[in-house]
Amino acid sequence: MFSIPTLVPAAETAITQVILLLLLQLAVILLAAKVAGELALRLLHAPPVLAELAAGVLIGPYALGGAAIPGFGPLFPLPAGAAAGGLPVGSELFALAQLGSIVLLFRVGLETNLRQFLTYAGPATAVALGGVAAPFALGVAATVLFGFAGPAGIWSPEALFMGAILTATSVGITARVLDDLHRLESPEGMVIIAAAVVDDVLGILVLTVVAGISIAGGGFSWGGVGWVAFKAVGFWLGLSGLGILAASRIERAIGWFRVPGAAVALTLALALLAAGLAQVFGLAFIIGAFSMGLALSTTELGHRTEKTLAPVADLLVPVFFVTMGMLVDVGAMRHAVVFGLIISALAIIGKAFGAGLPALATGFNLRGSLRIGAGMAPRGEVALIIAGIGLSQGIIGQDLFGVSIMMTVITTIAAPLALAPLFRWPGSGRRGDATAPPR
Repeated sequence: MFSIPTLVPAAETAITQVILLLLLQLAVILLAAKVAGELALRLLHAPPVLAELAAGVLIGPYALGGAAIPGFGPLFPLPAGAAAGGLPVGSELFALAQLGSIVLLFRVGLETNLRQFLTYAGPATAVALGGVAAPFALGVAATVLFGFAGPAGIWSPEALFMGAILTATSVGITARVLDDLHRLESPEGMVIIAAAVVDDVLGILVLTVVAGISIAGGGFSWGGVGWVAFKAVGFWLGLSGLGILAASRIERAIGWFRVPGAAVALTLALALLAAGLAQVFGLAFIIGAFSMGLALSTTELGHRTEKTLAPVADLLVPVFFVTMGMLVDVGAMRHAVVFGLIISALAIIGKAFGAGLPALATGFNLRGSLRIGAGMAPRGEVALIIAGIGLSQGIIGQDLFGVSIMMTVITTIAAPLALAPLFRWPGSGRRGDATAPPR
C-alpha cells in the first residue's frame, strides 16, 4: 500500500484515504475516457478504445497523473514497488480494471454465436499455432542479431523472453474493436476471438517453459510443463463443455428467482466464479469469463443478460482500457529505440503472416486473412504482464522492458487502425462467398 500524505486531512483513517483517492481516480478516468472517446469518434472516426488507451497514458502516473497538485499531492502516485517492475497503479484501481476486463469478455461470450464459434474452431487453432510460433522465432532471432542476448545466444534468458512477449495477443482489445465495428459475429471475428483464447493458453505454456529455462534453479522440467498444459487445457475444455451442457439447467435455476435484478447478478456471479477458477488453473481471468458467457449464449437468459449488462460494461470497461494506458512509461522507451521499432515491426509481421497464412489455408481469402492477421496483432495487457514478470524476476533489464512497452503500445495502436479500414473493405473474407458483410 502506498501513502497519500496530503490528499486528505490527517485525522482521516487509512481506509478512508484509500477510498477517497479511488473515488477521485475513477471520476477522472471516466471523464477522460468519455471525452477522449467522443473526440475520437467525431474528429478521427477512430475506435474509442484507442482514445481510452491514449487517455490513460496522458493522465497516468508517468505523465500528468504523477504531477503533484498543490495542497493535495499526485492523483495517480506511483506505488513503492513500481520501480522494481511492480504495478505503477494502486492495487485497488487495478483490481477494478480487471473486473472491467472480466465483464467485457463475459459479454463477448454472451454475444458469440456458439455454433459459428465451433464451426471456426479448426481454423482458429491453426491461426493460434501460427500466431505463436512465428512471432516467437522472430523475437528470439532479432534479440540475438542486435546484440541484446546473453552469451547463450538463442537460449539466453533475454532472447527467450523477448520471443515469449511477442507471442501474446490481447483478446480484450481486439474484442472491443470488433464490437465497435459490429463484426464480432463475422467469420473473421469468430476466428480472431477463438484464436485469441487458444493463443492465451499457448502463451501461458510458452511463458512457463521460458521462465523454467531462464531462472537458474527454477526446477524446470518438461514433466512440469506437461502438467501445466494438462491443467490449463483441461480446465478450459472442461469448463466450456460443462457450461454448455448445463446451460439450460442454469437458466431454469436462475429463472426461479423473482427478486429484481437476480438474473444479471447471478449470471455475473457465475462469470466471476469461472474467472477465479481459470486463474487458479493457470489461465487468465478473462478466459473463464468468456467460457461462461459462451455457454450461456445458447439460452434466452444469456440474450437478456447481454442487454441488461450493457450499462455495467459502459461503466467498467473504460476503466480497464484507461488503466492499461496508465501502465505505459513513455520515458522507458528512450533506450533502445531502434531495436524497439524493429521488434514492433516484427511483432506485427509475425502475427500478420503467422496467423494470416493459416487463415489463407483454411478457407479465407486475402481480405479475410489480412483482417485476421491484423486482429491478432495487439499485445495489450498480456504483453505488459509478461514483461513485468520478466523485469521483476531479473530475466530482462530496463532496456528490454522499455522495448516491450514500445512494442505493446505500437501494436495496440496499429491493430485497431488497420482493422477499421480492412472491415470496411467491401466483400466477404471467405473464399467462394461473394456477399458483403452486414453493415
